[in-house]
Amino acid sequence: MTERVVRAFAHVDAPLSDVYRRVMRAFVDNKRRFVVHLRPEDVAEALRSDGGEPLPVEAVEKALGSLEEWGNVRADPDTSRVTTVEDFYRPRYLYQLSREGEAAERALEVYEREIGRRGELQTVALEDIRVRLRALRELAEHADPDPAVVHNLLLELAGRLDSLAANAGAFMGSLQRTIDLQDVDEEAFLAYKDRLITYLERFVSELVVKAYDIAATLRAVQPDRVEAMLRLAAEREAADVAPETGGDPVAGEPGGEPVSAKLAEWHRRWSGLWSWFVGDRVHPSQATLLRQRARQAIPDLLATISLLQERRSGRSDRSADFRQLARWFAQAPTDADAHRLWRAAFGLSTARHLTGASAVGAASAATSWQDAPPVTIAPRLRATGHYQRRGMPTRIADRSADRARLAALVAAERAQTEAARVRLATGRPTRLGEIGRLDREEFALFLRLLGEALSAGPPGPDGTVQTITADGSVEVTLTPLPGAGTVELHTPDGVLYGLDHEIVIVDRTARAPAEAVGS
Repeated sequence: MTERVVRAFAHVDAPLSDVYRRVMRAFVDNKRRFVVHLRPEDVAEALRSDGGEPLPVEAVEKALGSLEEWGNVRADPDTSRVTTVEDFYRPRYLYQLSREGEAAERALEVYEREIGRRGELQTVALEDIRVRLRALRELAEHADPDPAVVHNLLLELAGRLDSLAANAGAFMGSLQRTIDLQDVDEEAFLAYKDRLITYLERFVSELVVKAYDIAATLRAVQPDRVEAMLRLAAEREAADVAPETGGDPVAGEPGGEPVSAKLAEWHRRWSGLWSWFVGDRVHPSQATLLRQRARQAIPDLLATISLLQERRSGRSDRSADFRQLARWFAQAPTDADAHRLWRAAFGLSTARHLTGASAVGAASAATSWQDAPPVTIAPRLRATGHYQRRGMPTRIADRSADRARLAALVAAERAQTEAARVRLATGRPTRLGEIGRLDREEFALFLRLLGEALSAGPPGPDGTVQTITADGSVEVTLTPLPGAGTVELHTPDGVLYGLDHEIVIVDRTARAPAEAVGS
């Protein structure tokens, strides 16, 4: 007996693929309502209510016959409504989805959903991961944590990380297609560009703070406690694994094979969580790479907007002009036509009629430009037809007062910045709660230094972060304090709340002369 070949995806590229897809969707929708068997009349009724073009029962029966031949549906004789001998001998069938057909439809649903996924940058997922990691760290401090709570927290962590990674990848892919102007409506893009840039800036600011907190929480959990919690989750999952034949170990035993498989799976998940938020200079974390890509997307978007504005303003693209001119040369029917095109495009003709220079007597207007002597033409004459501009020359404006005012503003700003640096860069360890009230200039400098310290890494074993500003003038050391509470920094614009840290700010420009004298 010949084995039947199942081709569950044959209906996708068949001539009547739209009809086949509608029929298969009708079966899937009915199965979700726990309706398994359908007659051709039931399928035709479902097609009349799905918003598409209605189909007669004969067309539906023909489509079902093809789907049954490919293995998407299974046909069983329908003898429930036989009342006469003629009905008995006339083929009547009940149809239901086959396993292959249902799997193919679910695969197509996933494919269409992923293709249509636009993605998003989920700051909410970052907050969820941070909250659940803190709860997991608290559980790790207990000698006997509840396995159900540990398992649920780990499942929620894995689910939120999967959602964050998938949506971020889809969003950055769609954003790159937008930057490349692929399949994008230019008018719609120009309309929502400001919201998109604001969206990216908000995500980057959230990612900097929350990713640092998540990484610090991950480092704070001891490896042996991580191993114990992962084993609790693996044993809890392995307890529900159905036993298999062949003398396999019992699923619920701690040393059984299902526990080992589940534990290896949880190790991979935890390793993925770790690599997403914890990295080093050689292997940066995925959060760092995502932050860099999101930051780079902002100037790329601005460049794309500039390109669109140039197109809308009608600016000429020289490369496109030359390509079009090359096509015209290739399509010229004769050499004479190509010469005329060359003359019209580049204008390499005599210009001796513009001036009464010495070349007038040397060559006539009929002389070819290749044979005639060169004629010097002033650029102003070429552009305007006149050697000199008419009227009085433009009076030179005196800008000395403006320059003096700008110099005074720059000096005042520099003095304010230096005063803020003297106030903050003491070189001594100081707790954030001891800094006191800051004015606007001091607070702006403090926020910049704090931001550079929080974004630097990796921290030391005790969580200390040490960095130097981009201009090399200030060195910042930030150390977390065990059991520190929340502190308040008062400014003219409001109050900044945060965990207390010990901070050391050193002015390297002030220290360098002293070191030079000492040497």
